[in-house]
Amino acid sequence: MSAYKVSFLETGEFALDGGAMFGVVPKTLWGKKIPVDDKNRIDMRLRCILLQGDGKNILIDAGMGIKWDPKLTEIYRLDHSRYNLEKALSEKGLIPEKITDVILTHLHFDHAGGATTFDKNKNVIPTFSNATYYVQKQNLAWAKSPTEKDRASYLKENWEPLEKAGCLKILDGTGEILPGIEVSLFHGHTQGIQLPIIRNGKETFFFCGDVIPTSCHLSIPWVMAYDNFPLMTMKEKKIILDQAVKEKWILVFEHCPRIPATIPIQTEKGVIPGETVSI
Repeated sequence: MSAYKVSFLETGEFALDGGAMFGVVPKTLWGKKIPVDDKNRIDMRLRCILLQGDGKNILIDAGMGIKWDPKLTEIYRLDHSRYNLEKALSEKGLIPEKITDVILTHLHFDHAGGATTFDKNKNVIPTFSNATYYVQKQNLAWAKSPTEKDRASYLKENWEPLEKAGCLKILDGTGEILPGIEVSLFHGHTQGIQLPIIRNGKETFFFCGDVIPTSCHLSIPWVMAYDNFPLMTMKEKKIILDQAVKEKWILVFEHCPRIPATIPIQTEKGVIPGETVSI
């Protein structure tokens, strides 16, 4: 097939507690890299990838969506005034009905919230009525029976309407799921995350999801307190970053407010962002 046209879509802004985002790393260290607001929250983005080619419009993750009450909107400082999914698609000449495929890395609300929306009667329906949605079997099972630690991140309104509509395709394992797009599995943050590797002509893109949520998380020990298995996250980061550096991948950060993507560089002190990539 011909190469995809690759676009980064900014679909919203939100904020999470800085301490939770950096786990055991002291604020005296991470605070030098990223500022906090008066509630100790750091700025976060909801960045997705759009791939267009051979008659397909493929979306990777879908942001947080619009199904939020005022209380939770304030807690997460969710803001769609500058960026939102409909606007981002419109700038590419698209409407939701034109999306053919949606790859959900996992079913946490900040990745799958935009997968469903309200109809005129406030019923929750698939946002992309003509799309096939892809999720890993392990992650769907975990979402339906989460631990107390991550129960608040899995909201059934983000996937049950997809099951009901018959548009949810359940995958079981790694490999190519669409032409030029393969997924690798990760289990440190939560079970069964699928992160796409897009081999696009001479370029390879890796969507970092929540394994490396921001450019500040390239350092191996800098992992989130949200991770269920932080030691596993560290191991997974080492493996993927070794390959990314060696093969000069473009790492796309889903949540970084500063750098959308970069070609990483290995230094004596670890992997750091190299050239910034904006598409």
